[in-house]
Amino acid sequence: MEKTRIVLDMGYTSDGGFGSALEPDCWNPNSSPYTTLNAIGKLDGIGFADTSHPIMRGIFRYLESGAHSTEDGWLFNIPSNNGYPRAPWWTYSPSANEHEHLGVTAGIVCFALEYAEKDSPFYKRSLMLAEKLLARFKENGKRGDMGLSGYCKLLSAIKRLGLTEALDISYLSANLKGAVDEAIVRAPAKWREYTVRPSQFIESPASPYYKGNEEIIEKELDYLIDTRPAGGVWGISWHWHDNYAKYPEEFAISKNWWRADPGTGAPGKLKFLRSFGRLE
Repeated sequence: MEKTRIVLDMGYTSDGGFGSALEPDCWNPNSSPYTTLNAIGKLDGIGFADTSHPIMRGIFRYLESGAHSTEDGWLFNIPSNNGYPRAPWWTYSPSANEHEHLGVTAGIVCFALEYAEKDSPFYKRSLMLAEKLLARFKENGKRGDMGLSGYCKLLSAIKRLGLTEALDISYLSANLKGAVDEAIVRAPAKWREYTVRPSQFIESPASPYYKGNEEIIEKELDYLIDTRPAGGVWGISWHWHDNYAKYPEEFAISKNWWRADPGTGAPGKLKFLRSFGRLE
């Protein structure tokens, strides 16, 4: 309950969604699909799955409301972001949303397929959106920064939940690993900048994407050990670019928040090291 209370206090809004810099690069206090998905990930990380809890009911209420969504799913960035400190990619952009929404939508769909009532409009809509996502993957166009990770989660959820008869995953199953292998940047020198590292897809040796990527995983493990600052923790590999001049103090705070993020920050990196036996 206490861990849930911490998540509740970090960005929960009256409409049931989440905002307020739970995503450290966007300080919009209003609910957004991405920040709400961020909260879902944090709840999942502590093993919280009580659908009767007010925080879960609030998430359902926000996502079921249709706010910040289209017939193709939920938006990545939303108009009200523009009024608050943010990284440039959080500036509202209809053109960016055309492909960046894929990862957000896939994540929310996974949540709905696992936790929503099977006869609810939210579940039925999510099942329809899963079909759209599977069809979109065949187009092989832009998928955004989160797209492939979203498809990995979607494929896993469909298999785990026994939905393979309702959803045709044959093409995704046959082609996703190749897309993941192609997306991974294999030059460690480039990892100093924001780019796709193996750990974005491969969290442990049990990952279906591990085979064939053993060598590059070892390189990333070495890289993390070699680049950890003495007496400190890893920093981030990205910058707010033009928005830094507008929000230098907020970016300094954001950088510090990211260090403690359970996914991208030190906890996530330590978990990755431990999963491959590099940390006692």
